[in-house]
Amino acid sequence: MNRNPEEPDTLPEDIAARARRLLGELVRPQLRGYALLIGLLAAFGLGNAIGPVFIARALDEGIPGAVAGDTWALMSPLLVFVLITGLTGLFDFASTRLTGTLAQRLMVALRRRLFDHVQRLGIGYHEKSTSGRLVARQTSDMENIQIFLSGSLQEMAIGLSTMGVIAVALLVMDWRLALVIFAGFVPLLWVSIAANRAQRRNQRRTRTAIARVIVQFVETMGGIRAVQSFRRERTNERRLAAEDAKYREATAASLRNVGWFAASTRWIGNLSMAGVLFTGGWLVMGDGLQVGVLTAFLLYVRRFYGPLDELVQAFTMYQSAQAALEKVTAVLDAEPEVVEPSVPVRLPSRSGSGNGGAALGAGAAPPPAGEVRAGRTVSFSGVSFSYAGGETVLPEFDLTIPAGQTVALVGQTGAGKSTLVKLLARFYDPTGGTIRLDGVCLRDLADAQLRQSVVMVTQESYLFGGSIGDNIRIGRPEATDAQVRAAAEAVGLAPFVARMPDGYDTDVKKRGGRLSSGQRQLVSFARAFLADPDVLVLDEATAHLDIPSERQVQAALATVLEGRTAVIIAHRLSTVEIADRVLVMEHGEIVEDGAPGDLITAGGRFAGLHAAWEESRA
Repeated sequence: MNRNPEEPDTLPEDIAARARRLLGELVRPQLRGYALLIGLLAAFGLGNAIGPVFIARALDEGIPGAVAGDTWALMSPLLVFVLITGLTGLFDFASTRLTGTLAQRLMVALRRRLFDHVQRLGIGYHEKSTSGRLVARQTSDMENIQIFLSGSLQEMAIGLSTMGVIAVALLVMDWRLALVIFAGFVPLLWVSIAANRAQRRNQRRTRTAIARVIVQFVETMGGIRAVQSFRRERTNERRLAAEDAKYREATAASLRNVGWFAASTRWIGNLSMAGVLFTGGWLVMGDGLQVGVLTAFLLYVRRFYGPLDELVQAFTMYQSAQAALEKVTAVLDAEPEVVEPSVPVRLPSRSGSGNGGAALGAGAAPPPAGEVRAGRTVSFSGVSFSYAGGETVLPEFDLTIPAGQTVALVGQTGAGKSTLVKLLARFYDPTGGTIRLDGVCLRDLADAQLRQSVVMVTQESYLFGGSIGDNIRIGRPEATDAQVRAAAEAVGLAPFVARMPDGYDTDVKKRGGRLSSGQRQLVSFARAFLADPDVLVLDEATAHLDIPSERQVQAALATVLEGRTAVIIAHRLSTVEIADRVLVMEHGEIVEDGAPGDLITAGGRFAGLHAAWEESRA
């Protein structure tokens, strides 16, 4: 069963097996550590289980010997008992410490694996899956897995090993009383199977419910300005209360199952104790059993069923951790829609290129002032596209953008402009056809060279926490301070930075909240200019600029885009003035193509848009 993007909480039927394989992959590098841990837990279980044997010897042989004058007969089993108790404590300490160490190593590996994989997943995945669900995978689900690995797993292993050693000791001491105890395994096994199935369903419901709570919280906090602007507080409170109610119901169902399981195991344990007392007493009265052996059996029964309380709790955490691991596995199993080639093809070297002939991942300095760039040619051949098998957004078309040409895309909202540039930036691969850069298919380019050659600036102008300089340097991490300042000056950002208290070291705060939308956009421009790409894509990148800022950026663009291939989406036709060529799009098709002046003279769709724009300026 494939996962339906419209039902993100539906998991494949074989997800449990996939989760186990994932756990095996994470454990494999630490096999020696886990082998040592198994040895320590086995030693602890053995030490914890054989203590009553020496108590029985002290009762049956030591006391009669001491009465006869042999004090050592009583002291020796007691000393061995104390020694075993001390060693058991050391084994417990060592196993607890090693459990925590191995759990942390595994969790670090899992967190990094999830984070790296989510970053590689395509834009299509992130547009279908909310950030709140991914936050839940990285926080709540990870926490449940860690709790189980750090504590509950050890308790479960100790409990099972102790019960196993005790089972052997019981058979050796008296097989008749052992059978009385083992008879309780039949109902205990049935109860465990039933509880396991119910708890797995309950924990999956619980993980889904808490994820929805986190989604609601993250979306509310992320859009707090809109929430407060439109007075959505009460509505959001009701939605969160509804999700909390579902979480409460799922948790209550899980706790009811735990209570039923715990009560059943204790009832079976008490019946076993009564059976041992009855059978053992009858054997003692018939001289078929010593009192010390019966006493040891009663101690063993207590120790045998004693761990069940811990096992019940560990069982609950196991089911919760398993459900959480299944959710994480589902994310890790998601295949990136855009895959980097195993044998990449390099772009041809160019003279006059700032980075065309650079090594992959290396950043070359921007070309000296006055140097003419050769640019790169972009070609679309038979390209078509549809989102996730839906309706066709871009019918089949051909398009060539010569090196160094600036092309403006105009048209109504939904015409397909943003889809076209997303394909050029390879956020998606076309459904049909190929897109080439200087004759090399984008699918054949290494991701490092593609991201170095094609840079996209969107209208969101997202800034990361840190300084203004750090955010500009994202375009070229190894750039010097002088290069950062030069990029800021190129887009007209330098005068604003000069007024800031710490200059380029000024903290932009969360998501650039210290800066206006126009200032954030200028930082994004500086970031892109510093990256010095062969192809620059501007997706409505001047949408948030005021008129003075827009004019400032227009002047900067005229200089920076000279000789560079550029594709600009613009609702403001003032941006078109710097374009060499205009493409008018409608319903995913290019309906007009030509120089701005020629299209205005022709009196077509662009002429109408231009006339409306001129009228709005009057």
